[in-house]
Amino acid sequence: MPSPFSGMNPDLESAALWHEFHNRLIVAISDALIPYLQPRYYVAVETRTYLDEDNPELLVAIPDAIVLTASRTPIVQPTAIATQTRPTQIRLPMPVEVKQRYLEVREVGTHQVITVIEVLSLQNKRKGEGRIAYEKKRQRVLATSSHLGEIDLLQENTPMPMIGVEETSDYRIMVSRAATRSMADLYEFQLREPNPSFWLPLKPDDPELAVDLQAILVGVYDRGSYQLRIDYHQPVSPPKLSEADQPWVDELLAPIRGA
Repeated sequence: MPSPFSGMNPDLESAALWHEFHNRLIVAISDALIPYLQPRYYVAVETRTYLDEDNPELLVAIPDAIVLTASRTPIVQPTAIATQTRPTQIRLPMPVEVKQRYLEVREVGTHQVITVIEVLSLQNKRKGEGRIAYEKKRQRVLATSSHLGEIDLLQENTPMPMIGVEETSDYRIMVSRAATRSMADLYEFQLREPNPSFWLPLKPDDPELAVDLQAILVGVYDRGSYQLRIDYHQPVSPPKLSEADQPWVDELLAPIRGA
């Protein structure tokens, strides 16, 4: 069964699915670009690593501390019976190593980074180390001669900084060309709309490449077997839908739910 949504599937934005979906999407974009970039360019899958202790969801996989239950011999034997204070088990914030993948279109031979392609993660958009790390990386790219493509398929939390833009769209794609900074192209779209294609800039003497994001997402949804993993009888995973979108989603999913 294909996704019931004509564009982005909001269930994929859940913490339970997004990390895997993000990795699959990065690889799928690379695979879609390679045939049109060869032989002058190649696509490198790079990894950004940082420690994060700000997001509780990242701590779910950490096992509980092992509690030693063996008997202990006190250093000093009390001469009288005293009230024993029992410790409370607590959880400490532990730094988690987070690895995020992104793409670099590089020129064959020189290995020069022509275009950086980022798909924002949950950690990139929340306050904390993930957002700080990404915003620093973003500024470094914008200070170079490399182009930047930034894909934001997450409704929740604050979008990346943009001047003079009202935050009214559910999703957005930003393309910053080195030659025209600080101006950039912004593709805004809503949950009800298909994902747009966008133009990927290369070197000045090469034509820009049209990236069909909708087709790429359809392929990722199918290969990831998300049609078998998402229970459409349940409410859409967080973030909470807007008051305008909730009735639309209910009507869209009514045939599946048998309503």
